[in-house]
Amino acid sequence: MDAQPTQAPADFGGVDRIGVLRGWILAILVLGLLGTVTELVLLEHYEQPLQFVPLILIVAALAVVWWELARRDVASRRAVQIVMALFVLAGFAGFAAHFEGSAAYQLELNPDMSNWELLEKILRAKAPPLLAPGMMLQLGLLGLAYVFSDSRFRRSGTK
Repeated sequence: MDAQPTQAPADFGGVDRIGVLRGWILAILVLGLLGTVTELVLLEHYEQPLQFVPLILIVAALAVVWWELARRDVASRRAVQIVMALFVLAGFAGFAAHFEGSAAYQLELNPDMSNWELLEKILRAKAPPLLAPGMMLQLGLLGLAYVFSDSRFRRSGTK
């Protein structure tokens, strides 16, 4: 007797499970984008030029997601991939910017604190919140999961 691999098919009972999961990923991504842009606008996260980066990226993401929903072709998937990769980069850059801004503020208040005290103050700071740019990283990874879960994208030859 030959042992057959026990893989669950992507199409089970007439329901494309991968397609359903991709739909949920996209819905969560859009919800996250709308929630994040709302929070950034309410927090007036546009006082300095660098603070516009997440706002511009979110607008770009919403545009390419709209394009992807309308066309569902290689170009739209590639655009989503590029914008989501920029989200990941922006998440790391935002983390560095928030760290630097918080460190400068804390050292202005107390220039004599030790490195350990400074790190502790930065980690506990509410403004700028150190881990807030992690949302950009999460949204970027979610968008990349959406793109790379599409079997047509893999077959389309992204070489």
